Amino acid sequence: MVKLTIDNEVVEVAEGTTILAAARRAGIRIPTLCYLEDVQAIGACRVCMVEVEGARSLVASCVAPVSEGMVVHTNSKKARAARKMVVELILSDHTGDCQVCDRNDDCELQALASDLGIRDISYPGEKSKRIVDDSTPALVRDTAKCVLCRRCITVCADTQSVGGIFPQGRGFATVIGPAFAGDLDDIVCVQCGQCAAVCPVGAISERDHVQEVWGALDDPTKTVVVQTAPAIRAALGECFGLEPGTLVTGRMVTALRRLGFDAVFDTNFAADLTIMEEGHELLTRLKEALTGEGDVALPMFTSCSPGWIKYIEYFYPDMLDNLSTCKSPQQMFGAIAKTYYAQKIGKKPEDMIVVSIMPCTAKKYEAQRPEMRDSGVQDVDYVLTTRELGRMITEAGIDFVNLPDGKQDSPIGLGSGAADIFANTGGVMEAALRTAWEVVTGRELPFDNLHVTPVAGLDGIKEASATFTDCQPEWSFLEGVTAKVAVAHGLGNARELIEKIRAGEAAYHFIEIMTCPGGCIGGGGQPRMTTDAIRKKRIEAIYKEDEGKTLRKSHMNPEITQVYEEFLGAPLGELSHKLLHTKYTPRTKV
Repeated sequence: MVKLTIDNEVVEVAEGTTILAAARRAGIRIPTLCYLEDVQAIGACRVCMVEVEGARSLVASCVAPVSEGMVVHTNSKKARAARKMVVELILSDHTGDCQVCDRNDDCELQALASDLGIRDISYPGEKSKRIVDDSTPALVRDTAKCVLCRRCITVCADTQSVGGIFPQGRGFATVIGPAFAGDLDDIVCVQCGQCAAVCPVGAISERDHVQEVWGALDDPTKTVVVQTAPAIRAALGECFGLEPGTLVTGRMVTALRRLGFDAVFDTNFAADLTIMEEGHELLTRLKEALTGEGDVALPMFTSCSPGWIKYIEYFYPDMLDNLSTCKSPQQMFGAIAKTYYAQKIGKKPEDMIVVSIMPCTAKKYEAQRPEMRDSGVQDVDYVLTTRELGRMITEAGIDFVNLPDGKQDSPIGLGSGAADIFANTGGVMEAALRTAWEVVTGRELPFDNLHVTPVAGLDGIKEASATFTDCQPEWSFLEGVTAKVAVAHGLGNARELIEKIRAGEAAYHFIEIMTCPGGCIGGGGQPRMTTDAIRKKRIEAIYKEDEGKTLRKSHMNPEITQVYEEFLGAPLGELSHKLLHTKYTPRTKV
């Protein structure tokens, strides 16, 4: 342990701790801009500079380690002046359109300038060249707002193992972006939006589709329905000052009705549908592999996360056969809404508009994929992130916090608790096992309160196994088989897991991959900033939502039974295969 003094307070911390971490532990705030806890500490912005007695110059507290007897002044005249000058210099090259920027009142640079008492730009002069890149369906990049903090580079390269953006040029000419001044659409970009989630300003943000949705709602010739992903209910409240992890399911439904949607549904219904299709697909693959009836690809990977789909298309195209052929719940819902539901209400698919509320920017890209038109038209028309829905509710003047609870519509609005936990890393796996185990054995999954705890939590790679015994006659081929499963969240962890499999160091039957850290609750479209502490609160809320339901298994959902009896026929049947399954495309890395 090391003892030091920070602002006249004696602090004791472990050797190797940074000054910034030591100060935070003592309740002393040092402002930062480029720093990301547990992700990035590079001292690039110099906003966190402090004065250390005996040091020749100010030091960046996020990278400077403590030492025995060190005396630190975080708020000296010298530190304050330097900090203010750094922020003023950043502002001098920053496009000052705060009033119309989507990050207004949610901008770390704006907050810093306010906290430091900056009222004028002290360094007028030439500004860097502006590049606006709106080449992708999901993200927009504006270099005039970039502060060169390099957070986006770190999460893209280290967390997501994609490495699509880098610093280009040097000095005043530095630009953060794709090589050779290219666009995001020209490179390996999975459009996960983690860059937008960590950007402190408005340099990278989701492509805004709010006005298109308003236009659809104002069109009397269209029937506009909306679906809400499970992760939204544990995060939307943050847009209105509620604590992370506050469940707002009912208030969200009421808000959507007041916005003018003709029907409000739950993506949970389609998540249960996914479990039915994906679970039967897995069991079919296992049967063929164990009985020698066919040459099938194992392990089978989940296919719910569109960023992961694009990642495997780029980096592991030889493993595309290992992907489940199931569409994601978002796309399954769109296909069912424009066929089964449209028939029930007497509408033509082309007169239906399906809007999705998702925690994910990559869902915007997924909705526009050419494979997603099996209903005869585009399955999903518009995707809004959690943040966009928050802005839309505010724009409509709705007092969200004080809304009464509403209920989703039927017959494609009911979801089980198993569907709720799709929001969490490990949730898809747990939901699948709840159904698969019960279908095969006739018994409930032998874990406490149905939770497969080995695949829960924020460890990057998680494993579990269970041995089938006393199987139902039609599943006797699984008798004594130990099913091995794995879960990874964050594409860097996915790469590590795949490389272990390829090296023969690990073998599994079924693997869940989620693009974003923590799963969908940490998606690129969720309210900022998403730290591990906030991820944990959202995860806890989602498990609470699951545990509070009497319906907790996908195969027990009566509306799922209804859609098969009235429309689809059976899982993996001809119609379900046409509407709910697809194939993916190998892509060339650039």
